[in-house]
This record gives sequence, C-alpha cells and structure tokens, in this order.
Amino acid sequence: MSGDCTRESASFPAKPLKPLNSWRLGESFFNTTATAAGAEGTCATYWYLTFTNGTYPNVVAKYEINEFRCDNNTGGRPTVGCVVWWYASALTYSKAVTPNLVRHVKLAQASGLPGATFDAPLRRTTNPLVIAANRDRACDDAPSIQDMSCDEYPIATSKNGLSAGGTRRSFDGCSLPDIPSGTGAKGASICMIPALENSSQGGSNTQFFRAERMLGEDPFRVLTSN
Repeated sequence: MSGDCTRESASFPAKPLKPLNSWRLGESFFNTTATAAGAEGTCATYWYLTFTNGTYPNVVAKYEINEFRCDNNTGGRPTVGCVVWWYASALTYSKAVTPNLVRHVKLAQASGLPGATFDAPLRRTTNPLVIAANRDRACDDAPSIQDMSCDEYPIATSKNGLSAGGTRRSFDGCSLPDIPSGTGAKGASICMIPALENSSQGGSNTQFFRAERMLGEDPFRVLTSN
C-alpha cells in the first residue's frame, strides 16, 4: 500500500489451489487520508501472493491496483469521496429536453471536434481565465437575437476550447452566416440556440461535474440521447 490512504483491514488466509478452476477470494479495505478541505490524494494497493508446492521454492506474485483518487475538493460536495479518475464518464444531453443543443453537438462532433469517444475525450478545466477565454473567443461578438443564446462546443469548461488554438466554425441553421464551416479537431463550433436550452445545459454540466467528482484535467465524453 502507498499514497494517501491507510489500511483498515485485510484478509487472505492460506488456501489450497483446488479444485481446479475455482476462485480463491480475499478482501481488503482502505481509508483515504485526503480528508481536509481542499485535499486530493491517490492510493495504490498491492497484493503479494505466495505459492507453495511441497519442497519447491516459494513463488511470490505481486498485483498492483493504482486506480483511485479521493478528494474533499469537489465544488458543491463538501464531503470526501473517491472515483476512478481516468475513466472518461459521459455527460449526456437529451434530445427530448434540448433538441437544438443536441443538434449542435452532433454537427460539431461530426466535423471532427473531440469529445465523443474514449480515445479523444474532453478534459475539464477549473481555471477561470481559460473558461473566460473560451467563452469570449467563441461568443463575444454573437448577435443579439431575442430568446436565443450563443452555444459553443467544446464546452467552455473544457481545455479543448478556443483557448487551446484553432478557429471558429458554424453550420446552416445556426443563425451565424458570417462564420464559415470547418473541420478538424482544433477550434470550436458556435451556434445560436434557445436561451432556455443553453441554461439547461449549464445546469446539466454543473450536476455532472459534481456527481462525478470531476476535477481539473479529468477526461470526460459528451454524448446525446433521444
């Protein structure tokens, strides 16, 4: 065991390796030490399995698990919790709730922008300067249209927005005729969508980051559903 954790208990008594093809089970439990406000910590655990066979020398096999991060630094969740941080969880927008947002996301991803797959996820940013730069470079000059709002993809709270380089693109039906179409993994897409849908998206993003205990640099995907 190493990292920001302490062992609570462990049990794996000696057992014979028979009958053939049967499981031999043990268990262990650990507590994180990353409990102070603002704390983040990782924990690696190790199993050392000793195999004995009569007069032959013992054989020791080592198995390591180093998958978990615990924190007390998730906005809106003043409690300690743990996640498998490297797994790119899915932020899912519903076509039934936000049809125009879903259309934009699908067009943006089809044009080559990342976020739909494990191989090319988005990465969260909590840096307010990066978030502001993403929004300003995408939508600062958006037209004023009643009950409409400028939506950008990748979302501003990711490191993949215009602060990372590239240019803007848009699509037919987005009310932005002066913004050309484009392709590729760099840059951002913008589209005018109903303001209520944009507000709903903001709430969905916040709830997702909170539920997944997603911190800066963590990967995530953006998917859509009916």
